[in-house]
Amino acid sequence: MIRKAVLPVAGFGTRCLPASKAIPKEMITIVDRPVIQYVVNEAVAAGIRDIVLVTHASKSAIENHFDKHFELEASLEAKDKQDLLDELKAIAPDGVNIISVRQPEPLGLGHAVLCARPVIGDDEPFAVLLPDVLVDDEGLERNDLAGMIDAFEASGRSQLMVEEVPWENVHKYGIVDPQGGAPSPGESCQLDGVVEKPSRDDAPSNLAVIGRYVLPGRIFSLLAETPPGAGNEIQLTDAIETLRQSDGVDAWRMRGKTYDCGHQLGYLEATMVYGRRHPRFGEGFRELLSRYSQPE
Repeated sequence: MIRKAVLPVAGFGTRCLPASKAIPKEMITIVDRPVIQYVVNEAVAAGIRDIVLVTHASKSAIENHFDKHFELEASLEAKDKQDLLDELKAIAPDGVNIISVRQPEPLGLGHAVLCARPVIGDDEPFAVLLPDVLVDDEGLERNDLAGMIDAFEASGRSQLMVEEVPWENVHKYGIVDPQGGAPSPGESCQLDGVVEKPSRDDAPSNLAVIGRYVLPGRIFSLLAETPPGAGNEIQLTDAIETLRQSDGVDAWRMRGKTYDCGHQLGYLEATMVYGRRHPRFGEGFRELLSRYSQPE
């Protein structure tokens, strides 16, 4: 069973400026909790127990968020605020380890994943979750990450989570080339490759890679040998392509929906969706939406 996940959180978050100037972009809140907590909860729900944060000196707020805050907990307990105390303790559930490693310089996503090598090791498969993206699995019995892990364990091949996007937007994404046509939601298929930001006419499909991967430990040795690519950075997609040529790589077509919280409109959409169904604030939030949707 896959029990480890890598979350690269060392980036500067330039797409979120100016909000991310003084706080990590991963700590910007959706309703009542930061984006990074939703992503960690997704991993935990899929059976992950070791969360490896690849971080930077400026991102200590993320580590502090998942650390125990004894004084605050003691204060809440003394004031009999049990509900808040329970929420605080649930940030890092029992049996889940939050481990931090540093990326000393910004050399790309592939390099960030490689920084987790001493913790993961070369013999154990693991997941990678990009914290810019929220994967909403509302209504599903098991989330899409759990489905990806099952597909990896059944096939032995790496899995890339993909989502159908409008054809007019394929130029914004890495687009997969599935063998024999697109898989159905909740299923995977082998790939003939990934095309980075193709034109509409050159796109082999409209299935975009959206920031969830299940990879073998062997990817670390491939990353270590991968020369810098686009932007003079070590690209994870280059190492995955090498892996595809030797071992095969699959695309897992998700059933849920994603929100790109590294972009302001994606963040606002996520806030609206999660806010409307929030158990405590949902009713009031829906009333606010109704009030402000009325023409003046």
